[in-house]
Amino acid sequence: MTKTIMSLTALFLFYLIYGFYLSQVDLAVVPPNLKRENPPGFYDYRGVTNVRSELSSGLSSPLEIVADAKKIGLDFLILTDANQVEHPKQYVGYHGNLLVMVEGEYSFLDSRLLFYSPQNESLPNEAGELNLFFTDLLSQKQPERRENILVLAEPFRDGQTWQGNLHPGVDGIEIVNPKSISRNAWKRSKIDVLWSLVVYPFNPQVSFLRLFREPREEIILWDKISQDRRLTAFSGADASARAIPLANYLMKFPSYQKTLEVTSNHVLLESELTGNLQKDRQKIFSALKKGQFYVALDLLGDPKGFLSTLTDRDKVYPIGSAVKYNKNLRIQAKLPIEPRDFYEIVLFKNGERELTVNQPELNYEVKGPGRYRIVVRVSPTLPIPDGKKWITWIYTNNYYID
Repeated sequence: MTKTIMSLTALFLFYLIYGFYLSQVDLAVVPPNLKRENPPGFYDYRGVTNVRSELSSGLSSPLEIVADAKKIGLDFLILTDANQVEHPKQYVGYHGNLLVMVEGEYSFLDSRLLFYSPQNESLPNEAGELNLFFTDLLSQKQPERRENILVLAEPFRDGQTWQGNLHPGVDGIEIVNPKSISRNAWKRSKIDVLWSLVVYPFNPQVSFLRLFREPREEIILWDKISQDRRLTAFSGADASARAIPLANYLMKFPSYQKTLEVTSNHVLLESELTGNLQKDRQKIFSALKKGQFYVALDLLGDPKGFLSTLTDRDKVYPIGSAVKYNKNLRIQAKLPIEPRDFYEIVLFKNGERELTVNQPELNYEVKGPGRYRIVVRVSPTLPIPDGKKWITWIYTNNYYID
């Protein structure tokens, strides 16, 4: 009995010592206290989408979620409660410096669709008519000609995997989704996920990043469809605070604040938001529709100040632009600060590596038509027992050059 008590005591002390060690680890690749500046010629606005409240399957009220979003300095938040045709308008608008929009998430066949409507269009109340409404939108071959946005959420979730070819009316897909990353980690190794739960109380950042793997299936699908038409890549928080179903009544895990800190969409606007709800809402939705933004894993640090552009002599085209090829085109990318860990900026052409640089700027002379995008990867050192690991920090949307 005495040996058992001593062993348990030693194990507990080891856990506390290891926990203290974990609590000192900071995997941010840029200093967290560094003042973030907008990149030259653009305004960088950071926002989170795919967030559910207690109005559907979440555990917090919309106002509680808004408060959490304000704590971490988000610029915009899109609430997407499930299968609601009437959205609560009282939450729409500016809450301090945070622009809040209320849209929706809808079940369709074996998938989930995020539907964003700049014009607040009404949706059919009857399930059959709603199904026909989305069937019609999904069948449209040129979705860029309409204002609303359809995003396929978590496209490779078990039981909700898109079957067959992606419908032509889909504007975008989520390539980074924390819940999807966690599910895939559970499939690979349940012990690994359980260890992350042990780590979580001491360092949520380490707990998630050690589970991260490149979303290869999503990126392969994105690159494949992009060869034929525009398809925009999004991140989605998939926030509901219900990662442990049996504990729903005891705790919110992970908390909304922690989930909102993981990943975001950084919209790059050529004019700043002014506080006018209708105009600012239109600006954000227009940029999301055009793919004029990049996806970031913010747990690694706020990348505000990062900029990638396509230039043609004196003309500057933002991320997501579609242009005709000519010999004067150049793609440029610049980091706001050199990361403190080993890193690389990678230019992809048609899904294949075209150029890799290990310096804070990339300058590339476009050699022909194709789909070009930038990825920034970093290699932080995770605490024992994990060690060094490559993690993608930034994914830009494509430049479409024909």
